[in-house]
Amino acid sequence: MTNTSGFTRGVEGPGWLIAADIGGTFTDVIALGPHASVIPVKVLSTPPDFGTGVIDGAVDALAAGAVQPHDVAAVLHATTVATNAILERQGARTAVVTTKGFKDVLEIGRMRRPLLYDLSWKKPEPLVKRRDRHELTQRIGFDGAVVTQIVDSDLDTLAAQLTADGIEAVAVCLVNSHVNPEEERSVAGKLRKLLPGVYITASVDISPEQGEFERTSTAAVNAYVGPVVHNYVTELSRNLHDRGIDCPFSIMQSSGGLLDAEAVAEKPVQIIESGPAAGVIAVQKLAQLLDLDNVVAFDMGGTTAKASLIENGRPFVASDYEVGGGMNITRSMGKGAGYTIRVPSIDIAEVGAGGGSIINIDTAGAMHVGPQSAGSRPGPACYGQGGERPTLTDANVVLGYLNPESIAGGRVGISPDLAVKALSQIADQVNKDVRETARGAYEIAVSNMTSAVKAVTSERGRDPRDSVMVAFGGAGPLYGAALARELGIKTVIVPVHTGLFSSLGLLVADTEYQVVAPYTSIFDNVAILADQFDSLEKEVVDRLSSSTTKDVSIERLLDMRYRGQRFELRISLPDGTVDTDLIAAAFARFHAEHFKTYGRASGDDLVEIVNLRIRGSIVNPIGIDKALMLPPTDPGQQSTRTCRFAEDIETPILRRAHLTADPVSGPFVVEDMDSTTLVPPGATAHLDKFNNIVINWDNAEVSK
Repeated sequence: MTNTSGFTRGVEGPGWLIAADIGGTFTDVIALGPHASVIPVKVLSTPPDFGTGVIDGAVDALAAGAVQPHDVAAVLHATTVATNAILERQGARTAVVTTKGFKDVLEIGRMRRPLLYDLSWKKPEPLVKRRDRHELTQRIGFDGAVVTQIVDSDLDTLAAQLTADGIEAVAVCLVNSHVNPEEERSVAGKLRKLLPGVYITASVDISPEQGEFERTSTAAVNAYVGPVVHNYVTELSRNLHDRGIDCPFSIMQSSGGLLDAEAVAEKPVQIIESGPAAGVIAVQKLAQLLDLDNVVAFDMGGTTAKASLIENGRPFVASDYEVGGGMNITRSMGKGAGYTIRVPSIDIAEVGAGGGSIINIDTAGAMHVGPQSAGSRPGPACYGQGGERPTLTDANVVLGYLNPESIAGGRVGISPDLAVKALSQIADQVNKDVRETARGAYEIAVSNMTSAVKAVTSERGRDPRDSVMVAFGGAGPLYGAALARELGIKTVIVPVHTGLFSSLGLLVADTEYQVVAPYTSIFDNVAILADQFDSLEKEVVDRLSSSTTKDVSIERLLDMRYRGQRFELRISLPDGTVDTDLIAAAFARFHAEHFKTYGRASGDDLVEIVNLRIRGSIVNPIGIDKALMLPPTDPGQQSTRTCRFAEDIETPILRRAHLTADPVSGPFVVEDMDSTTLVPPGATAHLDKFNNIVINWDNAEVSK
């Protein structure tokens, strides 16, 4: 099933770019070509072989533009294949090889509970069973000296055992290997020779940092998803080649930068948050275009709502995060619900509130929305696919916010009677009429989503009222204005292609590669520290320059903390030669950031440097403004329908082309091919020069 918008508009330059983002229901594809050509396409996702949907979308986009496959210059991809392997426990059978006495590190973890008083909470089972965790009689000291040497015959015995057990992937995680990485790499290399065809991961090649648990967990996840991602990337590359699309193939990393598929297959743990990261990058580029310093990216789809903060034009990047533990909104001491991953990732908070979120009543008679979702099958009751439980989408239909005939450009038919029937189950339990019940569900969802925004703003010492919100995703524009009012945010921007915004982010993202090295006492000598930065920079430049002649931009960073702290802040070094003055400037930046985040700061004598980092990037020359242009169209006649706010109001139904630069007072609804925007009473909206819908609340409304 395919839908294209039927218009072309794009950038100057040779060749076409194809960007594909896989979702639970649809795979979104945007083809961007020379001479003003943009072709958005939606095709149904094709689980379990998601690559088929990518091929279908690419072929349909090329056909819509009468483009030959050999004219494609690059394929850019955001995928959930690694995440799905973890959530569905469909990864490779994995073994962990570690130092004697440390086989239970994965289960011990950091002894944290995400919900301190929830007695029913159960810790997720480790991805690697205890019987598949093996110990070696060896030891690396804290200073990197080999205290106990590995005996090669032990590795022979271990390899025979792993073969007999049918192990498909191995994570090698030796204690203190971050200060003597060659010892661990030697073990991994010998196992590769003894176990041909088995996916081998050395933890120091993935996360060469202190913290045995985090490093072991990251390596275990990498090994677990490694064969799955490798097979997926290999098969998709082959299928693209078979269709005549023979060009560079890049994948979005969790950190927000693209990297070639071959490198991703080596370190697949880098793409766990691939899709959400692409959406945030699209918002970042939009913020730069509009000259906005601080922006809250709000992405709401069918299952979850996500929020991320862009400050001074840059998204926050978390040093570690969790996957597979449900909604990712807890941080710091609240972690422990999922599998810890220590690789750079855009800091994204997530709650279980999406179009498919189920509305239910608890035993005390209180209404809740989510986190359970109806998914795409059977989906909301109003889809007429057999779903009977009420969802937010059903509530939006009852409220009049969604088209009562079809949504998503006519791809999904709507049955209002089924929505009313489903909501009646809840209405009867709370003794309210159906429309009042639906409005209550809407407001509960808005309240739930404020926690995601606060997790990336106020919990970081940032006031959300100082930001502009960009709402995107299939459901984001329906809730963006109400959420902004709840948080005191005065302006909401709804961009073009909002339902395909992550795919658009792929088109404008930079290519990126990062390396990290632990800080040791020898770096107290500034000259040695400068040499280490130079060495890391050379590694990054060599990696990125291998496939392009474009200039590589370099950013130097330090992970810093006060003595005795467990968590670090990542500080960018000023430009210039690494000397005592530059390090002093970094210390000053750290104190300022610590004060901004935690409300206090201390002296230089308490500062510890934990890691050195180099982030290299190749700037993408494609501007997001090229993809935001729309051709002149006839919007057709306006219509009206009854929508419920505090009361029923006969509400205008518009197309985006009906709007101009002159503000129009709400309430009204704007229906696009890929999303619906709600402008409530008390707000105004207009169209800017890039065809974004700009919703504004006045001060009186925000303060209510």
